[in-house]
Amino acid sequence: MTGSTGNSRTRVVVAGGGFAGVWAVRRLARDKNLDIILVDRNNYHTFLPLLYQVAAAELEPGQIAYPLRAIFRKYPNVHFVIGDVRSIDMKNKVLHTDGPHIPFDKLVVAMGSFTAFYGVPGADKHCFRLKNLEQAITLRNHIVSCFEQATHERNPDRKDRILTYTVVGGGPTGVEYAGALAELIRQPLTKDFPTLNTGQARVVLLEAGDGLLAGFPDHLRRYAFERLTHMGVDVRLNAKVTAVTPDSVELEGSSPLRTETVVWTAGVQGHALAGQMGLPTGRGGRVPVLPTLQVEGHPDVFVAGDMALPQGDSPAPLIAPNAIQQGALAADNIRAALAGRPLRAFRYRDKGSMATIGRAAAVVRMGKEHTATGFVAWVMWLFIHLLYLVGFRNRLFVLFTWAWDYIFFERAARIIIPRGPIEDDDAP
Repeated sequence: MTGSTGNSRTRVVVAGGGFAGVWAVRRLARDKNLDIILVDRNNYHTFLPLLYQVAAAELEPGQIAYPLRAIFRKYPNVHFVIGDVRSIDMKNKVLHTDGPHIPFDKLVVAMGSFTAFYGVPGADKHCFRLKNLEQAITLRNHIVSCFEQATHERNPDRKDRILTYTVVGGGPTGVEYAGALAELIRQPLTKDFPTLNTGQARVVLLEAGDGLLAGFPDHLRRYAFERLTHMGVDVRLNAKVTAVTPDSVELEGSSPLRTETVVWTAGVQGHALAGQMGLPTGRGGRVPVLPTLQVEGHPDVFVAGDMALPQGDSPAPLIAPNAIQQGALAADNIRAALAGRPLRAFRYRDKGSMATIGRAAAVVRMGKEHTATGFVAWVMWLFIHLLYLVGFRNRLFVLFTWAWDYIFFERAARIIIPRGPIEDDDAP
């Protein structure tokens, strides 16, 4: 077969090095007759489920990131191109980046999602996000810097705002980060700042609904609420955010919450570039696709992961297992199409869900009936996350870090790394 690239081999381009993209490339690479090009703005894959632990100073950035070239080093038919995707020329089958323009025979678009602020005034300007390593490092820097500022702040009102940390959204990310942040404050930072009354520091978790962890069984939701409350987190249900300012969160039917730190974990939307790339967009900025994950009218273009909105099925959660399953199916359907076999429709296989709630506590749902809480659930959570973490070295380091933290109540990553322009320390 001669592809649009003018080569006798079929070229498959995968845009995005997240879960969907990486799993798609892994499946495609098995076919030695394919040339696969992976495109991403970063040269590494980020294990997003542990991103909050970087923001909570529990893990180092390099422990949850792995070079994309290293992942596919043993596959001679896989090539990596670093670049920002700009648009897709559907007619001529070319992917345009800020660097090279890449012709393709088949294309998988798997560029993930952005934080959704749902039109809340000031939220996009004044809230911290947790969608990539840069944002996690920025948030970690800010948390530790707040304690440094509080040591010499004389104004009690300002000091209270500095030491109030607000998390918006009671889903798994919000629950996990609120718990991790509470432990960071009560243990390592309390020891680091002996002259500061860290009892003034508080973590507030705001959830617009009537319970945490929507979609989990009720008894797991209650356990999460009780566990966080026991850890000292101020959990507020039915707390709808109406606006965010530099020093407060406005709440519907309640007085403003005075705070200078707001972390938004309340939702995501499809990648903002979807429309600019020439793809149709539907609910939540996602791309409507056929059950086979193909874009209607463009059978050579597949969309997978958070960007995809499959037709004919109930919405799947925007989590890593869904992205992995879609990435694998997109790859299988490409190979099936090239071989003249029928394509399969996507059906999300719900293997369960889980969330950790601080030290030695978690909630786990396995299938539709089996659940676990507490230490056993926490061990299960650790095992599953280590299993899917890319890179043996990363697994080893993360396991060692978790064991060290568990035994000594320490966090190794409590350093402030400047994120602005690099300055010459020797400059006059």
